[in-house]
Amino acid sequence: MSDDLVFYTHPMSRGRIVRWMLEEVGTTYRTEIMGYGPAMKEPGYRAINPLAKVPSLVHRGVTVTETAAICAYLADAFPEAGLAPAPGDPERGAYYRWLFFGAGPVEAAVTNKALGVEVPDDPRMRAMVGYGSLAEVLDALEGAVSGREYLAGGRFSAADLYVGSHLMWGMQFGSIETRPAYEAYVARLADRPAALRARDIDDRLVAEAPQG
Repeated sequence: MSDDLVFYTHPMSRGRIVRWMLEEVGTTYRTEIMGYGPAMKEPGYRAINPLAKVPSLVHRGVTVTETAAICAYLADAFPEAGLAPAPGDPERGAYYRWLFFGAGPVEAAVTNKALGVEVPDDPRMRAMVGYGSLAEVLDALEGAVSGREYLAGGRFSAADLYVGSHLMWGMQFGSIETRPAYEAYVARLADRPAALRARDIDDRLVAEAPQG
């Protein structure tokens, strides 16, 4: 293990996405399991993540928080893993588009649904929330994953990892409706060796993770 890259997480959190990304990158890293509650609120960890949440990443003195940002950072920090189109490649536009579509409209719309927040059927209100409606977000996402194997450049990238993770989690727990296009897309991702390794690591950690 290397102290050059330290991963702060809890195995039942969005850190599972970053774990998958780290396994795809293939570099050595040290994991710090953070218990929910007081452990995340201690001053030492708040200095890393002021919001007292996981995941967080520290790489050679650089601190990165926010799951999509961590994925984008790792793809660029380890270009040999081939997890992002190269700078200057036109497909980098699609890569950024769908990576941050997942972090923005998908995350916001699905969270609002889970909280029972309904956007009024008023164009001004829909413009205010940015994503319009959950139905529009899901339709756009269906279009993105239909008729192509991956989201950018015809090869797997961090955008697929991030968007695919949201679809897997959402369909499993009912926060995203199941659609054939989604199922076909995530089936191409779920059995990747790195995905299986990451899932096994976090599943084994669930029982022993600190709870407070």
